[in-house]
Amino acid sequence: MNSKITLAFEKCKKEKRPALITYTVAGDNTKKNSLKILNKISQHADILELGFPHNTPIADGGQIQGSSHRALSKGIKLKDVFQIVKHFKKKNLNKPLILMGYYNLIYQNGENTFLKNCKNSGVDGLIIVDLPYPENKDFANKCKKKSINFIQLVAPTTTKKRIKKIIRDSHDMVYYISMLSTTGGKLKVTSKKILENYNKIKNINPRKNYVIGFGITDKTIKSLKSADGLVVGSLLCKTITNSLKMRQNPVTKISKVVYNLKKQII
Repeated sequence: MNSKITLAFEKCKKEKRPALITYTVAGDNTKKNSLKILNKISQHADILELGFPHNTPIADGGQIQGSSHRALSKGIKLKDVFQIVKHFKKKNLNKPLILMGYYNLIYQNGENTFLKNCKNSGVDGLIIVDLPYPENKDFANKCKKKSINFIQLVAPTTTKKRIKKIIRDSHDMVYYISMLSTTGGKLKVTSKKILENYNKIKNINPRKNYVIGFGITDKTIKSLKSADGLVVGSLLCKTITNSLKMRQNPVTKISKVVYNLKKQII
């Protein structure tokens, strides 16, 4: 049986467009608003990534750090993240949701306990930024046994030999980091070059689903729409930040942004 993530990609391919994948931080700017945001943007997004807030980021740029800071300052814990997922899944059972974060929280929680909580709350996939291949093999196998996708990362600096191994052991989705930067950075390479690199990776095994992340905004998304999927995160975190500064409703504002992103790739 195909996973919800695979089914989402299949639907998008039939519609001849990339999957729109959104990233927000759990608990930003409150636990209640975080759930409202997920429910609202799920009307336009094909797959949702939800970050668990963390105070020592590796790849997160300023916008995502700001979102994490707001969530942590409200006392958001890992148990709250699972509660948000559980409530979201009650209304959106078939909408794929991927948790994204760092291994330290999983280690503290205990891998088995963490995966049990993922399964019970309805998590469909995991992206663990600081658990690279091949160190992630054991954990990835544990995920597979629970029918949770472990999503591998590849970058422009990853060697072809290593990419082949990562793709061979990947589950239903591979995440291509478009450039050497933190999230939210300006696109340092042309869309043409990103797609050249992306297609080289995809040609290794065209049956897998490959998404592009980093530097995807309302200004760049259209030029990359030949990819299987596109991840937008920092723009959404920035939208929440600006909404709060202007004393506007972040739920309404972010929904409009995601709607406009979707329009550009249809």
